[in-house]
Amino acid sequence: MTPEEIEGLAERLFEAERTRTQTRVLSLEFPEANMDDAYAVQAALIRRKLAAGRKAKGWKIGLTSKAMQYALNIDIPDSGVLLDDMFFPDSATIPADRFIQPRVEAEIAFVMKAPLEGPDVTIFDVLNATDYITPALEILDTRVQRVDPETKKARTIFDTISDNAANGGIVMGGRPARPLDADMRWIGAIVSRNAEIEETGLGAGVLNHPAAGIAWLANRLAQYGSSIAAGDVVLSGSFIRPVEARHGDTITADFGPYGTVSVYFA
Repeated sequence: MTPEEIEGLAERLFEAERTRTQTRVLSLEFPEANMDDAYAVQAALIRRKLAAGRKAKGWKIGLTSKAMQYALNIDIPDSGVLLDDMFFPDSATIPADRFIQPRVEAEIAFVMKAPLEGPDVTIFDVLNATDYITPALEILDTRVQRVDPETKKARTIFDTISDNAANGGIVMGGRPARPLDADMRWIGAIVSRNAEIEETGLGAGVLNHPAAGIAWLANRLAQYGSSIAAGDVVLSGSFIRPVEARHGDTITADFGPYGTVSVYFA
């Protein structure tokens, strides 16, 4: 893709979020675009958001489960940037006009006390660099149509990455824990919508260990001259399928001994 094409798509996504109106599937126009092109579009989109006054506060990792990777015919995760206006307190009320088509996932959030810079970052490096972990909900949203109404073609990994990995929001809550005090593979969550259980899952569903996703991210960022900074919040990836969030829904994730975290959609 040319620099002009990359900037053009970034502007479309920026306006789609501003107006809460989805844009057409990007990959229909650029079927030969690859993941490097997608991350270039994402970077151009983030530059616009930073110029508008937002601040970067961390990262999210997506597509870490085998089920989601099979659905998109890929074998690696993706990532996006967390910005300051994406953070909501536990039990927050999300304004009715904030998102377009929100969905919610249960995840473990890592709060870093030391930087991580690839290549060759390992799970043990991640554990040493982490201040604490805590239960979290990720709010997904998409500024790109899920399916093109004319061709019936679904969006691809190119669309998702370009759209900042479908980032919408993050809610942190529950009981924080030191990384070496918890067996993260066995941290589980029961996710309910309006008191009705929708999904359950275990941390092992995230690349066999949630910290493996953080290591993957640090090593991927090194390819682009970037890294994870001290103080960053990193969402390690969902171990459930996304739960649709409708107006009037309360989504709650019960992490057992690690507490609960919830959010209400007005």
